[in-house]
Amino acid sequence: MWARVRDWRGRSRIAKVDSYTRWMLYLLPCAFPVLKAVELVVDPGRPHAMALTGVGVLQALLGIEVLRRSMNHYLWRKPAPWWGVAGQTVLLAGVVVAFVVAVRADGEEHATENTLMLMHGWLSVFGPLSLTMRLRRYLALCLGMALLLGGALVPLRVGWGPVALVSSMVFLIGLWSASVARVSGWMLRVMWELEEARDAQARLAVAEERLRFGRDLHDVLGRNLAVIALKSELAVQLARRGSSTAVDQMTEIQRIARDSQREVREVVRGYREADLHTELAGARGVLSAAGIDCRIDGAAGGELPVPVQSALAWVVREATTNVLRHADARRCAVRMRVTEGVAVLVMENDGVPEAAASGGGSGLGGLRERLAALEGTLTAERRPPAVFRLTARVPVAGGGMPDTGGGDPVGGGDDRVGAPASAGAAATTGTAASPGAAAPAGAAASADSPAPAGAAASADAAAAAGVVAGAVVTAGGAGIGGTGGGAA
Repeated sequence: MWARVRDWRGRSRIAKVDSYTRWMLYLLPCAFPVLKAVELVVDPGRPHAMALTGVGVLQALLGIEVLRRSMNHYLWRKPAPWWGVAGQTVLLAGVVVAFVVAVRADGEEHATENTLMLMHGWLSVFGPLSLTMRLRRYLALCLGMALLLGGALVPLRVGWGPVALVSSMVFLIGLWSASVARVSGWMLRVMWELEEARDAQARLAVAEERLRFGRDLHDVLGRNLAVIALKSELAVQLARRGSSTAVDQMTEIQRIARDSQREVREVVRGYREADLHTELAGARGVLSAAGIDCRIDGAAGGELPVPVQSALAWVVREATTNVLRHADARRCAVRMRVTEGVAVLVMENDGVPEAAASGGGSGLGGLRERLAALEGTLTAERRPPAVFRLTARVPVAGGGMPDTGGGDPVGGGDDRVGAPASAGAAATTGTAASPGAAAPAGAAASADSPAPAGAAASADAAAAAGVVAGAVVTAGGAGIGGTGGGAA
């Protein structure tokens, strides 16, 4: 049981809404038959009603699997359970026969409750049909069934009133079944399509950022590399001829190579530098937009040296991305303190499943390498029931920073950073926000507020750019320092 509870906590919000909607649909046909069965067990004496209830309960319980497979057919195009629907139709015929017998035996005073039993039996048949058939065909089927059953009463000469009543009731029950089953499936389909669109938006934003970074490098290096190739060929030819101008050409090549190295550094610098205050404000804006209560106290961050601020800003960026990606968080707390010459940044959030709290991803590994260059450390720990805490400690150069408090950095204080984050700040979880980062994730992708995919995509994009930049600069001997994989 506890394993199932933990599995439920580890699901995403849209998966929880999916399970809730499905089981409400599965159990609805069982509600009245089961309650009626309990009533007849307590107060027996009506065998015909007990027979009707028994057939109704059996049909409702067997109909759960048919409804499940019909919903999967509607959502994921899996095979339709036509044999299951046929079996439910046979059981419905049994319910109808038992209904007629029970009404004749028990009298009209019990007709209403028996009619409710019949309605739930129809839902077990027409609910799956509404999910497996096209809507027009389904409506035509309901109309045909209404006319058929109404016409079956004409030879009995009961009058046109009962014929019209039966026909209208059958058609309305068909519409009711569609409104319960198909509308539930339609809502789930829209939600899952929005979730897939949000994931696609994140991937496109990363790809677009990589393309933009590639274009920038091409514009910077393309011409210079072409010139270096031509001048190198010229220098080779001059050297073979014994001309002294070959040295001049090699000197020119050296100058062009150094200029290219400097230009690459300028291109990369925008991707690798991060501002702590900007990242804190952006994190608050992004998390708040995702429906997460975010409390930030980073007043001490403005007093830190620029290298320390940049390293801690990468920690905030990576941690924010992880909260949006891997947690179903309701609250997040960030606190910055300087104690005994050590800057301590703690970021804590709830809603983390056990599988996502191992801290073994490449993003955290890259952060550890980045902080190690400043003699800092990074620790990640999971606290019960589902709390994840990330702690970064970086020594302040010279130890000359004043203490701003000790103790548990997340233990108290509800102060928030600066003024409310603007829309631009919320979109810039990464330093270089792509156009995809500012795009909204769409309408509510679930019953709760969705995590904005654009913001997470921007963080991924900046991280991907950092990886490419680190590789290029390392190959060229630029020696910018740090690691390219600062955030996964």
